[in-house]
Amino acid sequence: MTWKIGKIGMIILIGFLMIGCGQAVGQDDVKDEVNEDIGANDKEEKETEKITIGLSVADLTLERWQHDRDIFVERAEELGAEVLVQSADGQDERQLSQIQNMLSQGVDVLVIIANNSDALSPVVEQAHEEGIPVVAYDRLINNAPVDAYVSFDNVRVGELQAEYLIETVPTGRYFLLGGAPTDNNAHMFREGQMNVLQPLIDRGDIEVVGDQWADGWSAENALSIIENALTSNNNQIDAIVATNDSTAGGAIQALTAQNLAGEVAISGQDADLAAVQRIAEGIQSMTIYKPIKDIATRNAEVAIELVKGGEVVSDERVDNGAVEVPFVKLEPILVTRDNIIDTIVFDQFHDFDEIYRNVPEEDRPELP
Repeated sequence: MTWKIGKIGMIILIGFLMIGCGQAVGQDDVKDEVNEDIGANDKEEKETEKITIGLSVADLTLERWQHDRDIFVERAEELGAEVLVQSADGQDERQLSQIQNMLSQGVDVLVIIANNSDALSPVVEQAHEEGIPVVAYDRLINNAPVDAYVSFDNVRVGELQAEYLIETVPTGRYFLLGGAPTDNNAHMFREGQMNVLQPLIDRGDIEVVGDQWADGWSAENALSIIENALTSNNNQIDAIVATNDSTAGGAIQALTAQNLAGEVAISGQDADLAAVQRIAEGIQSMTIYKPIKDIATRNAEVAIELVKGGEVVSDERVDNGAVEVPFVKLEPILVTRDNIIDTIVFDQFHDFDEIYRNVPEEDRPELP
């Protein structure tokens, strides 16, 4: 009898142990399921919660950036995000302070149009430490852990400018009018320009009679530079490699004062309304149209992709001195008097009547 009771007790004990083991396994399974659910919920929360983008603009007094801001905000809001926008008005310290303020407000991602490509590493480092992604919009930020760079092929921009000028003025006296030396893009544009010009300079077909950079991309600085250049060269300049439309506008003011507007070939970039009007009138040779809708919408999309933990699909990577930054590269478009309708007007970037406001009706092209 004693043996039977002992045997029964042993069986009961083994049963409890088995049940205990079974419960332990079940608890582990539950833990795994809970962890998976938490991860999925975190991801779902990122997908659905309101994303706040901090958009820091170098200088909203420039027409170009006003277009970018409006399209960027529109696309971001379509994707369910809200955007805090601030303009540095061309001041490095102000941009640093504004970005620090955005971080303190708890933005989920920063999109920065740099005023000075070399001045922003402290705030980008701060964002990186706080786990906030940073997108460099149009201008690469140097020596900092940037997560993505979305811009046009800026070397190609410079090549297009120079290619058009040497086709128009294959030999002669050229003045190189660079943009802001603190802007990394300005150096990329110059690289592209020299890719085309250098062989002709080496051959003696082109003589460079001056080479200066306009601080802040300022039309006033460009005006002063070209006034002095015309004086020192006795007005003997055949072409001006102006890197954007603002500097082209200042240069054309100087040319106009010497009755040379339309006589000197001059490049530009950004397709500002005033520049496209000058092209229609025949006093600026060309501009580079960088479809603002493309760059603004893509920057908004990349910013949101980064917040949601997605991978940015890029064309290549570019070394900014600290990391290899994924580069989403967009293609620029050459605009001359011959294709304003097919590019600027077709994209509704500027209105036909605004562009040709100063052109007699009989001299205007027909709308398709």
